[in-house]
Amino acid sequence: MQHEAVVAALREADPDRHLATLYAPEEMRPALQALYAFDAEVGTLRERVREPMAGEIRLQWWRDALALPPGAMTGSPLADALRGVVVESHLPAAALDRLLEARIFDLYDDPMPDRTTLEGYLGETRSALVQLAMQVLDPVVAKGFADAAGHGGVGLGIAQILRALPGDRRRGQCFFPADLLAAAGTSRDALFRGEVEAGRAVAAMIALGREHMALFRQAARSLPQSLRPAVLPLATVGAVFDKTERLGVAALETPARLSPLRRQWRMFRAAAGRW
Repeated sequence: MQHEAVVAALREADPDRHLATLYAPEEMRPALQALYAFDAEVGTLRERVREPMAGEIRLQWWRDALALPPGAMTGSPLADALRGVVVESHLPAAALDRLLEARIFDLYDDPMPDRTTLEGYLGETRSALVQLAMQVLDPVVAKGFADAAGHGGVGLGIAQILRALPGDRRRGQCFFPADLLAAAGTSRDALFRGEVEAGRAVAAMIALGREHMALFRQAARSLPQSLRPAVLPLATVGAVFDKTERLGVAALETPARLSPLRRQWRMFRAAAGRW
């Protein structure tokens, strides 16, 4: 029953990552599904709470739940499943704690000061999840692919930021770093207003994402089959960049969505090692 609840939550919140888990060996799918469902839960708090403090309280609840002694039950099927994964797969508690800390940024409208801060934030959130998924799948081999996880996670995070532009803009939230906006000759306010010049900032973010994906592909050249399911969520990143580029400044109004069939096809190709 616990596992069914976790799978249902993941399938509803993130069907792409649910699909990615089905390429993993059957005995490892529950661990990946719990990990991804947890990430979907904490990654969408901004959309589900009215006040930032409510989100902070929920993030603290997760910290407390993960810190409980072995054998304790939280009453949450997802939290209890995740606690089991942490123990069985020997996942570093510090990585999950840093992820929860980084997610506080999502709850507020603070500016992203620079590219380094953005890459650090995405490293603690998206890259960390790729690395943890690798550890679940093959803990010994995973250690040699930290760079692939790092760059791939940042590329994935930038694609998600671009795809979420319309909703973030309506909320007054901006993940574009201030130094990138300045270099593009625009500003956070201009981005919110949807001015034509903001299209240059969109192009700059695409370029940054492609830079990290190129580094990911280089670092993942020798990625073994055992780790491949962990990077399948990255399969649609390039297509998101391409579609956002075609949209240009219109990406501020229209999400860069891909059809389910196209997403599934790209994941199938990536599962076969064809990036």
